[in-house]
Amino acid sequence: MDKLKYTRKEYTADLTLDKNILAADPIVQFERWYQDAEKTGITEPNAMTLATVSEDGKPSARMVLLKGFSQTGFTFYTNYGSKKAIEIQDNPMVTSVFWWKELARQVRIEGVAEKVDYDTSLSYFHSRPRGSQIGAWASPQSKVITKPDLETRWKEVEERFENQDVLPLPEFWGGYMIKPFIIEFWQGRENRYHDRFRYQHSDDGHWTLDRIAP
Repeated sequence: MDKLKYTRKEYTADLTLDKNILAADPIVQFERWYQDAEKTGITEPNAMTLATVSEDGKPSARMVLLKGFSQTGFTFYTNYGSKKAIEIQDNPMVTSVFWWKELARQVRIEGVAEKVDYDTSLSYFHSRPRGSQIGAWASPQSKVITKPDLETRWKEVEERFENQDVLPLPEFWGGYMIKPFIIEFWQGRENRYHDRFRYQHSDDGHWTLDRIAP
């Protein structure tokens, strides 16, 4: 695949970043960019790569969906028996990355992942389509399984909750909040002259903002 070394794209979105136009608060800045991504019509702008590290230092990554953000952090949901959850239990330091190609923008978040409370998980669980609720009960996420066995588990859960709400919330399923200590905004520009700014949470509880080399 020698042709890969010649494969490149110039970023020509004609967008720039400057310190004087960035919000002092990175969550406010994230909201601005997220709204831009929605207005642009990007498919699933809440899709993010989530990187975790195992107890013995082996990294892994996958796509998950952001389901909320606030001054406290960024929330996603999963099976607590999944590989990502087991790795978070052993090492709660995680990184998530958003890539909005149409805007040539990337946001990278470093933080500590903590479980959200039961009521928050329950509220989100019942905002999901019924099929997704049943799937959460049926799937032993990240475990080896045959397709027939998965189909059998699915049918058993459907029968269990037939003509009733899918309750209770599975004890093995719920949310995590990533509490950030670094949030980085990257704006692609021509000739690798990218704009890149890093917010870093300081010991006094404030955010410092620096331009860093692309």
